[in-house]
Amino acid sequence: MSADTVNFRDFDLFNPTQEHSMLREMVRGFVAAEVEPQALEHDRKEKFNLPLFRKLGELGLLGITVPEAYGGSGQDALAAVIAHEEISYADPGFCLAYLAHSMLLVNNFAVNASEEQKKKFLPKMCTGEWVGAMAMSEPAIGTDVMGMQTTARKDGAHYILNGQKMWITNGAIDDNKTPADCVLVYAKTGENKGRALISTFLVEKTNPGFAVGQKIYDKTGMRGSNTAELVFDNCKVPAINLIGHEGDSMLHMMRNLELERLTLAAMSLGIAKRSVAVMNRYATEREAFGKPLNFFGQIQRHIADSYAEYKACRAYVYDTARKLDLNKEGNRVDSDGVKLVATTMGKNVADRAMQVLGGYGYVGEYVVERLWRDAKLLEIGGGTLEAHQKNITRDLSKNAELIFK
Repeated sequence: MSADTVNFRDFDLFNPTQEHSMLREMVRGFVAAEVEPQALEHDRKEKFNLPLFRKLGELGLLGITVPEAYGGSGQDALAAVIAHEEISYADPGFCLAYLAHSMLLVNNFAVNASEEQKKKFLPKMCTGEWVGAMAMSEPAIGTDVMGMQTTARKDGAHYILNGQKMWITNGAIDDNKTPADCVLVYAKTGENKGRALISTFLVEKTNPGFAVGQKIYDKTGMRGSNTAELVFDNCKVPAINLIGHEGDSMLHMMRNLELERLTLAAMSLGIAKRSVAVMNRYATEREAFGKPLNFFGQIQRHIADSYAEYKACRAYVYDTARKLDLNKEGNRVDSDGVKLVATTMGKNVADRAMQVLGGYGYVGEYVVERLWRDAKLLEIGGGTLEAHQKNITRDLSKNAELIFK
């Protein structure tokens, strides 16, 4: 074999470099020592663990994909997948807060902001000094982004924003409805030939007219992350906080949605991995009619199907991550594809784990009940299953060669 020949037997899809392997080991250790012990308590209290979140900044995880020049770790999409899979293994709610900050805000900003904006804001985002969010959805607008009603009007050296955003993860950082330190907000700035022009603004919590409308309680799952309504009432935002130019938001969205959907799929991997581990251990230790549960075919099917589905989705997610370029749009069919299959897989595997554990699976102490509740959101947030089905079908109809790549 020549020096230029790749030895595929030595290639590790999930840890292709030593840096990836070290990252996984570091995050896994942190999760076991710090994230796991607090997960159930914060889920029950519907409370975001802000001090723990800021420790992610100390580990370099909040700016994991940001260039080192701006305080980030300068890593790739595969590194982001590793972090989300490992954190979600213990606490998907906390992981969702991490995703909203590190992917929806920080990575989005790092790719699309100006040099001056990056130097000014990114270091605070990467350390966790500032905790932030991205605001797209509205009370009456979800998937139909072009129908958003929030507006921004230029007024001298400022823009005046009016409207509401809904279901915003990290929109409030405590029960006192304290707003996030900064929010990347999409707003309508006009029309061109009847089509809405959407623009992107970095709104700071000190901007007049910005407030939390309500913090949303009693969610089915993901209770370790805060969800809030944001209100912009003649909110005065400096014009220098416009990201790019007016009307650039569709490009910003498309670039970042691929990474968002990829990391949401990675969260499902963490849920599935934990669920398989729990049901396998329980079925090995628990007996019925004098035999371990895993002796019985019904239980074997739950465990075997879950393991195989998890491994298949994991390969798809990591292969997609390996090919993703953080700086440009280019693989929507697979970023939609991994979220489409992995999120339902994670929900189904958690459901099987509850079935294998019986009554024990139905209570919080055994974890899978919480994972089961958390998993459902991943089929909805970041694009619904129906939206992914639409996107994939349209992309394949335009380019059938995607099937054969």
